[in-house]
Amino acid sequence: MMTKRLFLSLLTILLVPLFAAVTARAQDDTIFTKVDEAPVATKMLPPQYPDALKASKVSGLVAVSAVIDESGNVVTCEVVKATNDAFKEPALAAAKDWKFKPAMIAGKPVKVRVTLPLRFTPPA
Repeated sequence: MMTKRLFLSLLTILLVPLFAAVTARAQDDTIFTKVDEAPVATKMLPPQYPDALKASKVSGLVAVSAVIDESGNVVTCEVVKATNDAFKEPALAAAKDWKFKPAMIAGKPVKVRVTLPLRFTPPA
């Protein structure tokens, strides 16, 4: 009888961490950078050109690092590089509204980090 109780206790001690690890893996928020299929933009609104630069007619580019979730939504984004600081906020505002067909690994949608280039062209 004591042997059976000891066995069950040891089994419980060994299996509980195993199940906890499996559960943690299922709730994993891994953000990938390499995927089988890259996300594909389905809605890309251009950024709004800043009023302060309309007279100077300056063109520019902003690189935005964005995390796209399993549903194709931009969940976080930050400016990595900008040719003009005035382009940063409009670039982030536009990027947050973009929608994507999600990235895939082994046929399953995954979170992915990508760099989005947003170009600014002065209005005509």
